[in-house]
Amino acid sequence: MTSAATIRTLADVVGRGLFAGLAGTAAMTVSSTVEARLNKRGASSAPADAAATVAGVEPTESGRTRFNSMAHWGYGTGWGIARGLLSLTGMSAPAATAAHLGAVWGAEQAVLPALGVGAPVWKYGASATGTDALHHTVYAVATGLAYAWLDSAPGR
Repeated sequence: MTSAATIRTLADVVGRGLFAGLAGTAAMTVSSTVEARLNKRGASSAPADAAATVAGVEPTESGRTRFNSMAHWGYGTGWGIARGLLSLTGMSAPAATAAHLGAVWGAEQAVLPALGVGAPVWKYGASATGTDALHHTVYAVATGLAYAWLDSAPGR
């Protein structure tokens, strides 16, 4: 493969991954919003807490919701790149989706406690861990389905 072909291939999988990550983030947003309303709890502030810690910023109270949304959508869309790159490994779409889920949820389980903005999974309790796993599974499956749809488009 020539270097130009390699660059085109990488650009293709990254672009499809970003679109798929956006779709997955939309699905996760719906699932977590519905679940939060059913359980009468507020939205998670983990995206804003993590992004603020990493960036060294403190959003204003009035901008916190917007900052949280931007962090959530940016993080989820960006993780779509990993799903795109997994397609280059030759693994099946379901295996790539499972690997993507493991990477995304595993990163959350490691990064949030390391940043001091979340507890380790063993301190969550079964219910909270199950809810967190559900939302990340919705994200990974929706991202995988969107990626597969793009991968099967006519002319591919």
